[in-house]
This record gives sequence, structure tokens and C-alpha cells, in this order.
Amino acid sequence: MITVVDYGMGNLRSVAKALEKVGFDVKVSSNPQDIKDAKGIVVPGVGAFGDAIHNLERFGLLDEVVKAVEEGKPYLGICLGLQILFEYGYEFGEHEGLGLLKGKVIRFENKEGYKVPHMGWNQVWIKQKEGLFSDIKEGEYFYFVHSFYAVPSEEKDIASITDYSVDFCSAVQKDNIWAVQFHPEKSQKAGLKLLGNFKTFVEKA
Repeated sequence: MITVVDYGMGNLRSVAKALEKVGFDVKVSSNPQDIKDAKGIVVPGVGAFGDAIHNLERFGLLDEVVKAVEEGKPYLGICLGLQILFEYGYEFGEHEGLGLLKGKVIRFENKEGYKVPHMGWNQVWIKQKEGLFSDIKEGEYFYFVHSFYAVPSEEKDIASITDYSVDFCSAVQKDNIWAVQFHPEKSQKAGLKLLGNFKTFVEKA
């Protein structure tokens, strides 16, 4: 069983359905015990960085998520679930994140020809070929909706980059941490393949 962490932000059902489609036994839960019991955890989310951290604390989930990752439990972050892994986010002020990865989360600059939020299909250029992106072709398209992006301090943590006014980090992979800025649950075959790769990872853990 894997737990999709419900901290009150994001369309959890679409994520759960996609995970079920690739064969996961899924539980959507805001109960800290379900994080302890799960073989892996998935943290999706749409919204503001600071609100996400606040809600995780309010539901008593923050410490359990950090503990699970530190103990080696497979973690998949989607969109906001990637951003909160970092040390700081700068959305409506400065906010501390989980600090599981070194780096920060910043807003796209307003540039002519580029709308913010970045919304729609865009290509992903793979930096780590094994794991998240196993058997996914270079330059594959995934679906994005976001105004902020992560800037990892450690280049080796970057699993893919995407070009939207700047080359930004669109996925990270480090040990048991996998996370993507795009939405695999909205990315058709490529998204399901990525979720299937996570299933393989969880089964081996």
C-alpha cells in the first residue's frame, strides 16, 4: 500500500486514480499512521509553498513525512510536492521548507512572450536516465501548471530540465526522493510510464 498524503491542497483523486491504473494499492489519507504503514508516499499539491508547510504541520503530517524520507521510504513529490522538499520558498514572503534537498524555490520572471503561470505541455530534457525516466524518451512532453520553480544547490540532484524563459529544474532524484514539477497524472502515456517506474522502485525498496 502507498499513501497519497492529503494535507488539504490539490486534486488528490486524479493522482490516486493514475497510481491505481499502474497497479498501486492506494490510500488517500491525512492520518500520520498511514504514512508510517505505507511502503511509499506520494505528496501532490497545487497552491502556495507556505500554505503547504502550514497545512502539513496543522494535520500533524510534517514530521512523519520527514521521518519517512530520512528512514529511506520511497517518496514521490508532484508539483508543490517537489517544491516543499527544498530549504526555502519565496512565495508571498520567505518560508522554510522541509529541507530534505538543498536549494530554494523562486518565481518565474515576467518576460515578453512568456506567460506566468507556465501552463501546458512542454518538453523534458533528461539528466538522470535511470529511475524516474527509465525508458522515457529524451524530449518527451509532460503537462505543467506552475508559477514557481526549484533551484537546487546540488546539480547532481537534478533529474531533468525544461526550457520556459529559463532552463529550470523540472524533476529531482536523490536516493529515495523522486519528485517532478509537472503533473504525471495529466501527462497521458508518458506520465503513466513515470508512475510505473515509481512502482518498480517501491517494490524493490
